[in-house]
Amino acid sequence: MTTVRSSFEVRVQEDPFQVSQEYEEFTAGDTADGAIASFIGRVRERNDGETVKALELEHYPGMTEKVMMQVLEQARQRWPISAARVVHRVGKLNPGENIVMVLTASAHRHAALDACAFIMDHLKSKATFWKKEQTAQGARWVKSRESDLDALQRWSGSENSPES
Repeated sequence: MTTVRSSFEVRVQEDPFQVSQEYEEFTAGDTADGAIASFIGRVRERNDGETVKALELEHYPGMTEKVMMQVLEQARQRWPISAARVVHRVGKLNPGENIVMVLTASAHRHAALDACAFIMDHLKSKATFWKKEQTAQGARWVKSRESDLDALQRWSGSENSPES
């Protein structure tokens, strides 16, 4: 018997998340999907040529989750994904710690992979998170990157619509 689930979830939390536990919970009971795609973002130890001692993330509670859910809904409208989950941390994080995890599920790999990349590209530019790096030279706010905005452009054309 095939079990299909439909679950779209976002979480913003201070506590670390366990990748294997998130994956197991996300896939539990599902036998219909042949593809699970994932992305895990971590704190880098170097950024813009400087050593990063810590990264502090702030967000706008309520608004951040709303924007994140809107991004998941856009992905669901574009690709035949049955589920998606985003877990994003806030607070003080050290180099090597996980910041964000995106999971998507679909019957086929292309939809799962494309939806996962779409979600991450949109979260990077649209979700209301603010990042401050602690360096040897002091604290500095992380500005949005042109490359992040450029990444959104690849999703704007009709050539990126899912095939029927």
